[in-house]
Amino acid sequence: MAAGDALQRLLDLMARLRSPEGCPWDREQTMSSLRPFILEEAYELVEAIGGGEAESIREELGDLLLEVVFVNQIAVEAGLFDMEEVIRGIHDKLVRRHPHVFESERVSSAGKALERWEEIKEREKNKGGSILDGVPRSLAALARAQKISSRAARAGFDWTSAQEVKAKLEEELRELEGAVASKNAEAVEEEMGDILFALVNLARHLEVDAEVALSGAIEKFGNRFRHLESALQAQGRSVNDAGMQELDKLWEDAKTQRKKTGNQR
Repeated sequence: MAAGDALQRLLDLMARLRSPEGCPWDREQTMSSLRPFILEEAYELVEAIGGGEAESIREELGDLLLEVVFVNQIAVEAGLFDMEEVIRGIHDKLVRRHPHVFESERVSSAGKALERWEEIKEREKNKGGSILDGVPRSLAALARAQKISSRAARAGFDWTSAQEVKAKLEEELRELEGAVASKNAEAVEEEMGDILFALVNLARHLEVDAEVALSGAIEKFGNRFRHLESALQAQGRSVNDAGMQELDKLWEDAKTQRKKTGNQR
C-alpha cells in the first residue's frame, strides 16, 4: 500500500473515532487536552531512537503520527485547515529553506546549511518582533535555554569564547554563595537559574547539546545506582541499610565494572 493511501486510511479512521458513532473519549478531546500526550509521545520516540531498535522506533513514530492526525481532525471539524494544507505547508517550507538544494545558492558544510536554515526561518517568523519569538515555552528548560541563547548569539549578543563563559560561570557561582549566605530563598533560586543558563551557554560554545548531555548523565547515574542496589540486594540489604562510605565504594565499583565492559554509562 502506498504511503498516501495508508495515511488516508488513518485519517478516515480518526474521523470515524471522532464521529457521533465513534469513541466518547476521542470525541471529548481538544487540542489543549492533547498537549500532554503529544509531549509524551515525542519523548518516547526520542528514547526509542536512543535505544536504536528499529521496531520500537517504528512503533513510536506511529504513536506520534496518531497525535498529529488527531489534532488535524479537530482542526478539520472546526474549519481551520486539513491534512493537505499541513503537508503542502511543510513541503513548501522545506523548499524555501533549502536554497542550496533547489536554487543556485551553495553551502560548504552541514553547519553552514543549518545557519542558512535559521536565517531564513528568522526572516520569515520575525516581522517586527523579537528574534526570540517562536521558541516554544513548552520546550524542556535546557533545550529552550539553548535555543534562546543561540538566537541571541546569531544576532551578535554572545561571548567570544568558552573561556569567557567559564569566567561568567565562576561569577555566578560566587553570587550563589552570597545568596546562600543571606538565606534568601528567592535569591538562591534566581542565582541557581543564572548558573544553569551559564552552563547551557558553555555547552553551546563547546558544541554540546545541553539537553542530550544531561539526559546522558541521568542515564549514567541510573545505571550505576541500579548496580549499587543490585549489589546490596544480593546481600539481602537495601540502600537504606548502608552507610555513605559503603555506598561510595559500591558506586566506584559500578564505574569500574562498566568501564571494563566498554560501557561508560
